[in-house]
Amino acid sequence: MERRNLLRAAVLGGSAAVFGGTLWRGAAHAAPAQPGTGPYGALGTADANGIRLPSGFTSRVIARSRQKVAGTNYTWHDAPDGGACYADGSGWIYVSNSEISSTGGAAAVRFDSSGAITGAYRILSNTNVNCAGGKTPWNTWLSCEEVDRGYVYETDPWGVKAAVRRDAMGRFKHEAAACDPVRRVIYLTEDVTDGAFYRFRPTTWGDLSSGTLEVMTGSSATSGSVTWARVPDPTGATATRYQVSGTKRFNGGEGCYYADGTCWFTTKGDNRVWAYDAAAQTISLAYDDSLVTSGTAPLTGVDNVTGTSSGDLYVAEDGGNMEICVITPSGVVAPFLRIGGQSGSEITGPAFSPDGRRLYFSSQRGTTGSSSGGITYEVTGPFRA
Repeated sequence: MERRNLLRAAVLGGSAAVFGGTLWRGAAHAAPAQPGTGPYGALGTADANGIRLPSGFTSRVIARSRQKVAGTNYTWHDAPDGGACYADGSGWIYVSNSEISSTGGAAAVRFDSSGAITGAYRILSNTNVNCAGGKTPWNTWLSCEEVDRGYVYETDPWGVKAAVRRDAMGRFKHEAAACDPVRRVIYLTEDVTDGAFYRFRPTTWGDLSSGTLEVMTGSSATSGSVTWARVPDPTGATATRYQVSGTKRFNGGEGCYYADGTCWFTTKGDNRVWAYDAAAQTISLAYDDSLVTSGTAPLTGVDNVTGTSSGDLYVAEDGGNMEICVITPSGVVAPFLRIGGQSGSEITGPAFSPDGRRLYFSSQRGTTGSSSGGITYEVTGPFRA
């Protein structure tokens, strides 16, 4: 059994826990995820960048809004948001959105095998409030517009091919995307208080020019079976989330991450982390701060989410106390890092380098509380394999 699937032990309520898609009656009444000491121990004192990290980890600033990225002629964008990493020969690329009206888009920073910055450039321009997105298995970046009737743009992390607007993926207040290569669908979150959870079925996997947009349907229960229904009009002439009777509602859909048969996504309005079991077509809760039964809820303002091969989830906070928290496969929730002196900001775009040794993320508004104050960081250290 893969350790990642053990996170399903955090199913809240019900009479059994789900492990790896199998109902294990011996684990009845599994406990909700609880605060505790995470796999890396306590946070240390703040470093020179104002970041508190566990022992053995270090941080560096790789870019600041309205300043040239070190060693390049590229000026980093305002309000850095969702991000992802891509292998690039022996090095890698980190892509970052810009959550700015009308002149948003996305940009990239290139690194060599040692982690030195070798370039930076724009990959998408003049789009609107590009919040989160998702990486595809064919190594493109889906940049999502977080506006009413917003679009998804498919972009080239290398900046060679022109970005393409993917109308078939629907027009709504897009937040994040996550690809499921087994079922050949892309899951999509919607950032409104009565939002929906979608999946897009491309006509041909790897080609997003056409396909079917579907919406999750089911009861208001926080766990149980769900179904999918076709959205009649993806153009959003009538608000997409209101087109299908029985649409399951989610309060402010945010980050979205798929691995090993599960799509994890967050909802900021109720501070929850959800788990959709794609094979069983069931949904459950991996984290809900209102059900933490011991101590103070360790994770508030849930937002972007990513994960590692160890099965750990990393959830960034929008507000809260500016932490990235880790949820372990055993259900422990603990801060991995905390940024001080930036209470007017939010943490965005967590993504690991291809080798899993470096974590990239941004403080969207930095110390100024303004979109022009964004800071993008790298943390290096002994991450669990």
